[in-house]
Amino acid sequence: MTDSATPTGSAPEGADPEALRQRALAALLTARERTALLTDSVDDHELTAQHSPLMSPLVWDLAHIGNQEELWLLRAVAGREAMRPEIDGLYDAFEHPRATRPSLPLLAPAEARTYAAEVRGRALDVLDGAALDGGGPLVRSGFAFGMIAQHEQQHDETMLITHQLRAGTAVLSAPVPPAATDTAGLPAEVLVPGGPFTMGTSTEPWALDNERPAHVRDVPGFFIDTTPVTCGAYQAFIEDGGYTERRWWEPGGWKMVREHELTAPLFWHRDAGRWLRRRFGVTEEVPANEPVLHVSWYEADAYARWAGRRLPTEAEWEKAARHDPASGRSRRYPWGDEDPSPELANLGQRHLRPAPAGAYPQGQSPCGARQLMGDVWEWTSSDFLPHPGFSPFPYREYSEVFFGPDHKVLRGGSFAVDPVACRGTFRNWDLPVRRQIFSGFRTARDI
Repeated sequence: MTDSATPTGSAPEGADPEALRQRALAALLTARERTALLTDSVDDHELTAQHSPLMSPLVWDLAHIGNQEELWLLRAVAGREAMRPEIDGLYDAFEHPRATRPSLPLLAPAEARTYAAEVRGRALDVLDGAALDGGGPLVRSGFAFGMIAQHEQQHDETMLITHQLRAGTAVLSAPVPPAATDTAGLPAEVLVPGGPFTMGTSTEPWALDNERPAHVRDVPGFFIDTTPVTCGAYQAFIEDGGYTERRWWEPGGWKMVREHELTAPLFWHRDAGRWLRRRFGVTEEVPANEPVLHVSWYEADAYARWAGRRLPTEAEWEKAARHDPASGRSRRYPWGDEDPSPELANLGQRHLRPAPAGAYPQGQSPCGARQLMGDVWEWTSSDFLPHPGFSPFPYREYSEVFFGPDHKVLRGGSFAVDPVACRGTFRNWDLPVRRQIFSGFRTARDI
């Protein structure tokens, strides 16, 4: 393992072991509070039901969260004996596909809650005594604790997707996001000048292996949309026959459209001349000024072709989000190096929808693009591939086994992503057919 690829870089300036310990504690507690919200809001029947073959029963996610925490914090970090070795295989995501998990002898809801709580209590004891300024790479800078907090938040997002897929009345609620108040003069696109920039990171202490190492990319100049593509713009694509014109679609996308008779994003339907959508148990009119949501890579790519544009590459997206031409450096986030806050981005499930296009002016990047962080995951044109100098850590199955042309990269996070699992270098990936995820996009063009 090379030093540039493992989490041995220094913590942010001024961070000491106790500050890192408190940061890790806060991240773990925030994640567990959200897990409780998502699992306590439904009864045991709904916890054990499979609401879609694309997703696990919620009770599987709950026990899997505890099992991963035990594996990494109690066994790998603290060297303790296994609490429940007989369940390891049940909660191995690679051993059992999601569609088959309901048939497994899973822990019942009460037992799963008890197990996760017992693991958490012991894990906090481990954190309290861990030497975060030394030791191996798992412990240094609190990496393992940050990794587990991110893992839990990623499963919380997965469980929120399950909530969106479930039938029945609404059980979750949240205030509406802030309005976009200064968008009248916003340009449709902004220029990102050509030249080199630093992509990835070698110093972010909790960055995951696929974000590493930092390296220089030379990216030709391009234009990118100021905001994500809106529902109103996407409706124009639909009304112009977007789903009936084969010329806009990649072969795999056209096959998907024909086989599943697709006519609009997932959860949309037409009624009395209006586009409606179902959102967490509520049916509402599709808001024209909101970023389009629940579209596959194929749909995003087809729209871009129809619009005479293209999806940005992953390197273009990251340069638009991070590169500061004034200083020549790459920021942690579009707005700078400070952590996300409610004024800067729509993250952390504070809202159950994207904010209107053009919101969060304080969170814009140096090039003037807005909402590059939060609101919707943004599809890029790039396959999920390793950065030059990549080394797997702490296990191959997190990233390496997914590298290749089958998965496309998404960037920027969504309203469902917690800040601990979202930064300017964070990389997500999925199959190009996926629509249930909180995905949207923006387009680009060459100069």
